[in-house]
Amino acid sequence: MANLNDEMHHFSYQSLVRIFRPKTLCVTVFVFLLALALCIRTSAQSPDTTPSQQVQPPTAAATVPGQATGVVTDPGATVRPPLPTAKDPNLPTLYLVGDSTVRNGKADGAGGQWGWGEPLVDYFDLSKINVVNRAIGGRSSRTYISEGRWDELLAMLKPGDFVLIQFGHNDPGPLDDASRARGTLPGVGDEIKEIDNPITKKHEVVHTYGWYMRKYVADTLAKGAIPIVCSPIPRKIWKDGKIVRNAENYGGWARQVAASEKASFINLNEIIARRYDALGEVQVEPLFGDPHTHTSRAGAELNAECVVAGLKALSGNPLGPYLSAKGQAAAPESSH
Repeated sequence: MANLNDEMHHFSYQSLVRIFRPKTLCVTVFVFLLALALCIRTSAQSPDTTPSQQVQPPTAAATVPGQATGVVTDPGATVRPPLPTAKDPNLPTLYLVGDSTVRNGKADGAGGQWGWGEPLVDYFDLSKINVVNRAIGGRSSRTYISEGRWDELLAMLKPGDFVLIQFGHNDPGPLDDASRARGTLPGVGDEIKEIDNPITKKHEVVHTYGWYMRKYVADTLAKGAIPIVCSPIPRKIWKDGKIVRNAENYGGWARQVAASEKASFINLNEIIARRYDALGEVQVEPLFGDPHTHTSRAGAELNAECVVAGLKALSGNPLGPYLSAKGQAAAPESSH
């Protein structure tokens, strides 16, 4: 056992001597440092993600070329766009109330879209009457009232003024969705539905389309002004070579309201639809600035001409004295 211990001691001592010889020690340290440097360099050159996984800088959204398809000009549900007022309060005023088919966006033709309210001005002599387009895109017969825009107009309305009313395009929407909450109940009855409005954060009683339209008429008459109800202009939807009418819903309901409240009525939907039928699909196409709802400038001018034709056909032609030379030259609608 003593000899074995002596051999182990001799082995360990000799091994240590060889390792710690100056030349051997230098080589060992050099190899260790070289290996450490290589490890550090490799780590620095290895990112956490591969090139295909690296986050790329954001790119601009692709724009869609073309006319007005996809262009949204309606003010958002919480936006209160500025609206024009009468330039000469001493004159009678024709107020226009409605949605984007009457006044599109800022009324500047953005996206190639126009409402008929802009070209309508040319049919009137502005030295005799103000024409004030206070329609707002995206609004329904309900939200124009609930947003307080109708009350604003009533505060300006005076005896002898006129109010031209056209709603219906946005009334079929949901009653309480988070984006618009603008729908009305269908029909002309007194049905109601209570909702919690997700936009206004208020409890609200929603009425029928006819109820809201009756309110416009009654409030206008109470101010000594003259209400004129229009059926909504037609969409560019064809069936069997004819434009689809809305006499079975909003157009018909608008007519019923006017009749029940003894207000003047222009069947604008039918007047324009007949013009479209006569022109045909190919010629009607450029009259629109989007797939089927909003008109181009040419389409807005045609619609404005139809409005004037309907106005001149009303009993007594109440706006006749205020027409310009262009308005006087326009032919009245023969049957509406």
